[in-house]
Amino acid sequence: MRRSLFFAVALLGACTSPEEPMEEGLMYPETRKDTTVVDDYFGTKVADPYRWLEDDLSEETGAWVKAQNELTFGYLDKIPFRDQIKERLTELWDYEKFSAPSVKGDYTYFYKNDGLQNQSVMYRQQGDGEPEVFLNPNEFSSDGTTSLAGVSFTKDGSKLAFQISEGGSDWRKVIVMDAETKEILEDTLIDIKFSGISWKGNDGFYYSSYDKPKEGSELSGLTQYHKLFYHQLGTAQSSDKLVFGGDATPRRYIGGGVTEDGNYLTISAATSTTGNELYIQDLRKEGSEIVQIIDNFENDHWVIHSEGEKLFIKTNMNAPNGKVVSTSIKNPMPDTWVDFIAESENVLRVGTAGGKFFANYLKDATSMVLQIDAEGNVEREIELPGVGSAGGFGGELEDTEFYYSFTSYVYPPTIFKYDIASGTSEVYKESGVKFDPTQFESKQVFYTSKDGTKVPMIITHKKGLELDGTHPTMLYGYGGFNISLTPNFSTSNIVLMENGGVFAVANLRGGGEYGEKWHSAGTKTQKQNVFDDFIAAAEWLIANKYTSSEKLAVAGGSNGGLLVGATMTQRPDLMRVAFPAVGVLDMLRYHKFTSGAGWTYDYGNSDESEEMFKYLLGYSPVHNTKAGTHYPATMVTTADHDDRVVPAHSFKFAAALQDAHVGANPVLIRVDVKAGHGAGKPTSMIIQEQADKWAFMFYNMGETISYGSDETATEESAAEETH
Repeated sequence: MRRSLFFAVALLGACTSPEEPMEEGLMYPETRKDTTVVDDYFGTKVADPYRWLEDDLSEETGAWVKAQNELTFGYLDKIPFRDQIKERLTELWDYEKFSAPSVKGDYTYFYKNDGLQNQSVMYRQQGDGEPEVFLNPNEFSSDGTTSLAGVSFTKDGSKLAFQISEGGSDWRKVIVMDAETKEILEDTLIDIKFSGISWKGNDGFYYSSYDKPKEGSELSGLTQYHKLFYHQLGTAQSSDKLVFGGDATPRRYIGGGVTEDGNYLTISAATSTTGNELYIQDLRKEGSEIVQIIDNFENDHWVIHSEGEKLFIKTNMNAPNGKVVSTSIKNPMPDTWVDFIAESENVLRVGTAGGKFFANYLKDATSMVLQIDAEGNVEREIELPGVGSAGGFGGELEDTEFYYSFTSYVYPPTIFKYDIASGTSEVYKESGVKFDPTQFESKQVFYTSKDGTKVPMIITHKKGLELDGTHPTMLYGYGGFNISLTPNFSTSNIVLMENGGVFAVANLRGGGEYGEKWHSAGTKTQKQNVFDDFIAAAEWLIANKYTSSEKLAVAGGSNGGLLVGATMTQRPDLMRVAFPAVGVLDMLRYHKFTSGAGWTYDYGNSDESEEMFKYLLGYSPVHNTKAGTHYPATMVTTADHDDRVVPAHSFKFAAALQDAHVGANPVLIRVDVKAGHGAGKPTSMIIQEQADKWAFMFYNMGETISYGSDETATEESAAEETH
C-alpha cells in the first residue's frame, strides 16, 4: 500500500473548513487559584493553588471538569478525519476474540467477544457439546461499564466466586454461584479491593480488602491497611474471620492463597509494591499457627508449589534475576533453602503443570521458555513461533496439556495447545484481526542513555520505511514498579503504522526487564534515570531519522503518565505531542491518596526527609510547569472513577499547564465518565478514546489521513491497547 493513499502533509490551518477555522490560541476555562494554600516542607514553602481540585465530589470541581470536557470535545469534533479514524478502528476491532480455555470439573471454560461487544462473555462447553453462555457481563449494566473482574472456582469446579467492578472502580463485589445450576447463592460480598479469591475446599474462601473510606474521604492513603479474611459460605460478611492484618500486623498489601493440594495457606504481606514477608499455615491441623518464613521486606518471595512435605519458593533474595528454591515444610526458613532453578543472566518467571516446572525467562524483554522436571533437570526449550511474548505456562498437577498464548508487535495474539509429554505445540485459536504481518517489521535496538547505560528499544513500522525524519512516531514507556514491557500486538496501533508511522517502546530502568538491579536503578533518588532513558530514546529516534521533534509523540499511563509529565516539563522542545494518561503527577502529595502510600519504595515520599522532598520537588510535573513556556500539544487523560491514581493528579497538572503555557498548541484534559484506571473499559469507550488520541496526534503534527481507496481495505497493519 502506498503511503500517499493514507497520508498527506498539510498545514495545521488547512485541516478545518474556511467557515470554522481552529483558533490560534484556545480560550481555556478559568481555573481559580487559591493563594492561601501553602505547605511547609522542612522550612521550604510550597504553594498549592489548585488543592481544591482534589475534592472531585465538589460542585466547583464538577463544573470545572464539565467546562474542560466541553472545550476538549469541541476541539476534537473539529478534526475532520476523526470520524474516519473511529470508523477504521471499529472495522479493525470487529473480529472474534478468544481467551485460552481452562478445565474446571466437567466443563471447559473460555471467554469470547463477538467483535464489538463491550465486555467479553464467559462460555462453557462439556466435551464436544455446543458452548453455552455462562456469565455475560454485558447484562450487568445497561451501558457496559460494569465488568467481570476475576473468577475463582473450587478445585472440583462445583462452585465459583466472581468479582465485578462498577464503572472501572478498584472496589469490587464478590458473588458466589453454583457452577452446575448457575444459581446465585446467598453469599454476596461488597467493598473488596486488591484481592484474589482462594477456596479452602468447597465451604469457604480467603479474600483481602481495606476498610472502605467514608463517602468523600478517599484521602486516606496514610491509614489504609489491608486485611486477609476467611468467608464461610452461608454466613454474613460481617462475621468473616480476620486471618491476618489489622492492628496486630498492619500491612498495606496482603494476599492469601491455598496450595493446589489444599494443605497449606500461604500469606504474602507487604508495606509497599516491592518486597514482602512470607507466612504459611498448615490447614490440615485445626487452629494451627501461622508461621513466618521471611521476616523482612527487602525481597519478593512466592510459594509456587507444594509436594508432600516440600515447598517450592520463587525468590529474588541474593538472586536479583530470580530463582526457585526447595525447602521442607517442617523447617522452611531461608537457611534450609536449596536451589532448584538457579539464577541465570535472564529474569525468571515460573509456573507449574503436570508435575513439571516451566521457566519463562525474559531475554532482552522477550520470552524464552524451558520445561524442567521434578528433579530440576531441563527437559527442553519450548519452540515458540518467533521473538515475542509467551504467557500462560501453568495448570494443575493432573494436566497432560495446557494452553499458552504468543504475541509480538507484528504477531496477533494466538493461542497454542501444548502437550507436556511430547513438548509439541499446535495452534488452537488464531486471531481474526485483518492484518498481514509480512508487510511490517519489528526490530530491537540498543541506545545509550545519559550516564552511558545501554537501554533496549523495540521499533515497529511498515517494511521499506525511508529514514528521512518525516514519520509520525509514538514513543511509549513506563519505567517503574518492576513491570516489564514485553512485545504486545495492538489493534489500535494499526492506524498509526498503516499511515506510515512508527511505534517505539523503550524498556527503561525502573522496569523489570533485567531484574531487581534494573528496577532499583530507577527508584527514589535515581528516578531521573528513567526520564533520562526516555529522553535518550527520543533523541536516538530523531538522530537516526525515524522522526523529528515535530513528528514525535510521547505516551504513557499511570507511572508512565508521570514519565510523560516529567519528560515534557524537562524537555518541552523534544516532542510535538504528549499524552500523559492517568498519571501520578503531584509527587509531593501522591502518598496521601487511596493506595498511594504503598508506592514509596519506588518514589520515596516528601515527608520522610528534606533530601527526598527536594528530589521529588525537582521533577514533580505539577510543580515544574514554567510560566511562558511553549509546551507540546497535550491531551491529559483520566477518569472520574479512577480510585487508584486519583483524577486530582491530572486535574492539577492540566490547570498548571494551561496557566503556564504560551503558544497555539492545545493543552487539554479529557475526562472519561463511568471509567476507572483502565481495566474493564467497554469496547465502545476504548475505540472512542483511541480515535481521539490518533486524531489529536495527526492533527497537531500537521498531518491528515483519508480512508476510502479500495486499496485501503486490502492491506492492514499492527498492534492493540497498551498498558
